[in-house]
Parts: sequence; C-alpha cells; structure tokens
Amino acid sequence: MTKPLRKGAEEARNELPQLLIAAQQGRQTIITRHGRPVAILAPISEHPEASMQRSLLPLAGSGRGLYGRDSRATLRRLRDEWNR
Repeated sequence: MTKPLRKGAEEARNELPQLLIAAQQGRQTIITRHGRPVAILAPISEHPEASMQRSLLPLAGSGRGLYGRDSRATLRRLRDEWNR
C-alpha cells in the first residue's frame, strides 16, 4: 500500500475532485488542520459496512396507514399546502 497523501484543509478543499479520483484509485488522503490530522479520505472499499447495500424488506409496509384512508387526497392536500 502506498503512503497516504497529507493535505491541509484549505488545500484539500481546493483539490477535492483530484483527491476523490485518488480515492477511487485506492489512495488515502489525511486531511490536517494546523498540521494535526483531523480526517481521512479513503476508498469506500476499505469500509465494507459503508458500501453494503441494505435490504429494504424490513421497511415493507412501514408506511401503511400513514396518510389516512385516502392517500391520494392527503397527498393532494399536502402538495397544495406546499405550493401556497
């Protein structure tokens, strides 16, 4: 593994597109503030829990009854309320 890049916060902000490309290619970047490390930009593959797609099955039916007996009327009312 290659040595992580080190960038100051301002420099990292200015170079974010390049740093994202580097992360996609497997390179880590340590972001510092006043010379002290505060964050790391790393490839998502290094964090499997962040890249795992979760099943939607536990959410099935969780909205049932949320909009009352006539969901179309409720949604229409909410839309009209939003557009005022």
